[in-house]
Order: sequence, then C-alpha cells, then structure tokens
Amino acid sequence: MTVCKGCGIELQYINPKELGYSPKENSEYCQRCFRLMHYDDLVISMKSGIDPDVVLERINSMEGLILWVVDLFDFEASMIDGLNRHLMGRDIVMVATKRDLLPETLGNEKISKFIFGRLKELNIQIQGLVVTGKNIQEGVEEVYHACDVLAQGRDIIVMGKANAGKSTLLNAMFNKNVLTSSRYPGTTLDFNKIDMNGYTFIDTPGLEGNMTMLMAIDEKDLKTILPSRRLKPLVFQCRDNQSFAIGGLARIDLIGCDHASIVFYTFDECPIHRGKVDGADERWENHYGTLYTPVPVVKDFTKTKTQKIYDKMDIVIDGLGWASISGNISEIVVSYPRNVHVTFRKAMM
Repeated sequence: MTVCKGCGIELQYINPKELGYSPKENSEYCQRCFRLMHYDDLVISMKSGIDPDVVLERINSMEGLILWVVDLFDFEASMIDGLNRHLMGRDIVMVATKRDLLPETLGNEKISKFIFGRLKELNIQIQGLVVTGKNIQEGVEEVYHACDVLAQGRDIIVMGKANAGKSTLLNAMFNKNVLTSSRYPGTTLDFNKIDMNGYTFIDTPGLEGNMTMLMAIDEKDLKTILPSRRLKPLVFQCRDNQSFAIGGLARIDLIGCDHASIVFYTFDECPIHRGKVDGADERWENHYGTLYTPVPVVKDFTKTKTQKIYDKMDIVIDGLGWASISGNISEIVVSYPRNVHVTFRKAMM
C-alpha cells in the first residue's frame, strides 16, 4: 500500500472525486494535498467525518510517547474532555503552539502558569510542557529534549484537535515541508508514520471539535477569523450598557458598566462594531450579513447570561478568540451560534 506523504491517506489513481486520488502513479502526494500545499485550494472538504473517539482509541492502542499539540490562541477548543480516561497511564507532553500570535507582553512563564492552572481545573495531568511558535523554530529543541528524556526508543505519537498545528510542528522539527498543513480542519486524513532524525513520528488525524466556530462558518471565511499574524488587542472603555458585535458571528452585551473595560483578542480581519444595548437587536437584524460579516452557515443563535465571577474574566468563543473584561459590570449576555462552545474563565492576561 502506498500512502500520501502529506496526509497519510492511501493513494488511488482511478476516481478524481475520491480521497487519495493522484493523476500520477509515481506521485508522493495526493491531488488534494498538492493543491493545498501549492495553491491553498481545498478540493475536498473533510472538516467533519473523522470520528474522534476512533482516533483516540487507536492512539491508546499504540505504544509510545504522546505529544499533545494545543493551540494557544484557541486553547479551550484544544482541550479534550476526559483525556486521562481515554489515555490512562500514558506519557503525555503538551506542546503549546502559536505562541507568536499572542501579544509580546505575555511571557512564557505567565503562559505556563495559565496552562497548568487550567489543566488543574479540568483535571488533566501531563508529564511535560513546551511552548512553541507557529512559523519559526522556537521551541523545537525543547520538544526534541522532551523526546530524548521520555520517549526512550519508543514511537512519538502526535495528536491534537483539528487545526491545532500538528503537521506544522512536525514540519518545523523536520526542517522541511513533508506534511501538508493548512487552515482547513481535516487536513491530515489517516495515521502517517515518518522516520526522521532517529525517531519514528506518527502524525494523526485532527480530533474533530464540533462545538467551534471553525465548523460553524463557511470554509472561505476561515481566513477572516484564523489569525495569520500577531493579535492586536482592541480596547474599549465602557459606561452604562454597551453592545459589541463580532462580525455577524457573536455579540457581547455588557449591562451596568461602571469604569469597566473590554479587550478583544480576535483577528483584526473580523470587524467589531460597538453600540448601545438599546437598539442592538434592531441593528443586528438590519446589518446581519451586510455590515456584520462574516456570518455562520446556519442562523441559529442562543444566549448565555452570566455575572462577572472573576476580577478579570475572559469570555472565550471557541475558534474565534476571546474578550477580557474588567471593572464593574452587572451582567454579561453573550449571543452566539448554538453549535459553538463558550467558556468563562479567569483571564489569561
């Protein structure tokens, strides 16, 4: 069996509409990977359809050190419920990627403190942590050091949620673009074994996260919400009742503000519109899909109301980023697609 070097799928040369197709029998990559790598052209969408439970079960059946790749920008969406139950007794090293997307003022020590605090709250245990960047070699030596100490001759299994940066990390470790990486969920399609630098690495399909904005919007709009450069925090001072529309994807209403502020850590390609809560519903209906864009594929929104439970609190919308609030606020109302997860946490920064 010959497999695609980019995504791990078995190559076939008969049906151009099926996965694994290549027009050339001696090709190393399927047509889908070739067009993703060279033209950013998504021939076949696979953002859903790979069962995460099946992937985890297969990972658990394999002997080796597990590198769990987590996206710092989309940290909450990267979490795996019951991870230690799925992978009981396994050696797990977390590799937190895309450090270079976060503000420079956020140091690695504070990032690590935040991560271990959240893992404790989520009852997840790991054996090590490495913080690394997205497009540079930052952290690669530390990942290799963790492999030297903990792998002890075993395979190294690389896993994580879709779009966490697994293939990008491995390409950085190999110092060449062997694996296909893209912004589209479902890029890696099967378990892909690569021998490199004295180790055997196994790239795995991204664990599908259903409750994320990445799944709720059209794939052509992913470039609007997935940051390709460092985030620029957008700060608003708030008094009285304030409403913020994040494109047509979500809305945050702050009720009873007194010397309060909200800081958005979202990609600046997705516009944020500020106004008063009075009339916000009417503005939303009038501008939805025109001024307020992008929008989800299905217009099915829900609301969550909460109090400010931390002195400084993050409102995290999976796949979209987060907003940090501080000061006196009576009530917070978040409107968002019903199939997207929202988390209220102690502020990362």
